[in-house]
Amino acid sequence: MSRSHYEFLNFSLPFMFCLVPLVCSQLDYKFYDYTCPNLTKIVRYGVWSAIANDTRMPASLLRLQFHDCFVNGCEGSVLLDGGEKNALPNMNSARGFEVIDAIKANVEKACPSTVSCADILALAAREGVFLQGGPYWSVPLGRRDGLTTSESAANTELPSPFEPLANITAKFASKGLDMNDVVVLSGAHTIGFAQCFTFKPRLFDFDGSGNPDPTLDASLLSSLRSVCPNQDSSDSNLAPLDPVSSAKFDNIYFKNLLNKSGVLQSDQALMGDNRTAAMVLNYSKYPFLFTRDFGASMVKLSSVGVLTGKDGQIRQNCRVVN
Repeated sequence: MSRSHYEFLNFSLPFMFCLVPLVCSQLDYKFYDYTCPNLTKIVRYGVWSAIANDTRMPASLLRLQFHDCFVNGCEGSVLLDGGEKNALPNMNSARGFEVIDAIKANVEKACPSTVSCADILALAAREGVFLQGGPYWSVPLGRRDGLTTSESAANTELPSPFEPLANITAKFASKGLDMNDVVVLSGAHTIGFAQCFTFKPRLFDFDGSGNPDPTLDASLLSSLRSVCPNQDSSDSNLAPLDPVSSAKFDNIYFKNLLNKSGVLQSDQALMGDNRTAAMVLNYSKYPFLFTRDFGASMVKLSSVGVLTGKDGQIRQNCRVVN
């Protein structure tokens, strides 16, 4: 390994204070300091290697973390074969499983039967954001892996881009997340891509009107129609969620919403409520505010429904229970 790679892997940042006291009572920022001291380096290198092969991977890992935590809590159930992987929000769209598998294999070599798949996923999501220019937040650790995975729970509990804002906010609230978390975590769409079927009704037949969504910028409409023509064969085509800077984790997503350039209907809907619109405006003006709040919201998200101690297990293979 070259000197530059070695220095990269040893990069560290200052300790972040506990942002969610309840989390700190269950988890520990230093959980693996003695049992697996090189854990962060191993995860970072695994994510960095994956990004070298696929620049979409940071968004995919972040989405995987979100989808894991919203169903049965942050206990790695989305990584199990069957169940959640077969749910409509995940089938043919959830990605990054092989990256977690590769990192897990390297972690097992260094620290056998020590680190849960759920913790690896939480760290990988953070590393992906950080390596794409986004914030760094300290991840409290000590999660255990769950034993079950539910296709039906994933179908009902995960927010959908077709749902109204009130429904999405209610789903967040059911996980202990508030309206500010809805807005700031939606900012994750500053990276990544969406399949055409998730927004195509806005381009051709909004609300059954036979016309495009009037809140969609005309220039963006034309661009999206070129990627997603009005035919079934284009449903799986991909378009960037942030048409301006999809390769960098920044606050441009919020500026896009102000310019009627949110790709998903659920994103642009943030401008339809005075409370969320005010937050969008603030994040568009103050990038530091967004990066600070994003890290705090990710700590909250990664604490949802965690299993600790004897409540779960440490899977040797993230795809199957021991």
